[in-house]
Amino acid sequence: MGQAPVLAAAFVAAAVTLAGGPARADAAMQAAADAFYKVYGTAPRSGGLPNATRRARYGAVLSPRLMRLLDQAQAAQIRFDRKVRGAAPPLIEGDIFTSLFEGPTGWTVGTCTGDAKTARCPVAMIHQAAGQQGSGQQSTQWRDTLVLARANGGWTVDDVIYDPHLAAGNTGRLSALLGMVVAQAPP
Repeated sequence: MGQAPVLAAAFVAAAVTLAGGPARADAAMQAAADAFYKVYGTAPRSGGLPNATRRARYGAVLSPRLMRLLDQAQAAQIRFDRKVRGAAPPLIEGDIFTSLFEGPTGWTVGTCTGDAKTARCPVAMIHQAAGQQGSGQQSTQWRDTLVLARANGGWTVDDVIYDPHLAAGNTGRLSALLGMVVAQAPP
């Protein structure tokens, strides 16, 4: 064996390290996803944008970027409400943190993987309407993905990627949805 294979292996290892490291599972990533769903599960879900009190509950589990977007979207909603004086529905309704308008009745966080800066956590969601058990009606199941960001040594939720295969509901990303709200009611 010559030096070329050794140098090539060293180059690949350096490139992976410079790119943020290989995809890996991390207990801290899992803990951040679980912490988000603990807050989500205990927060009252009235749909639409969370008010200031609800946003404060999410403060420890959402990234500064996502919190800023939520604040901007809420400010845009207030501007819109003043303009239309109750003659139009809110700019956004339904559960913003999941694909389905009604939100889930249960969820399971899969294994989070990522690098030193970002991670993704698949989340299996289910919605079973009240009285649906034993009625022969099917439950709605889908998969969303939490996007985590690492800052100041900790992981927080930075975005939600909605399930592209769900026939009805939110599409794309939570950050894009919030950006659309802001764009509809400019300062």
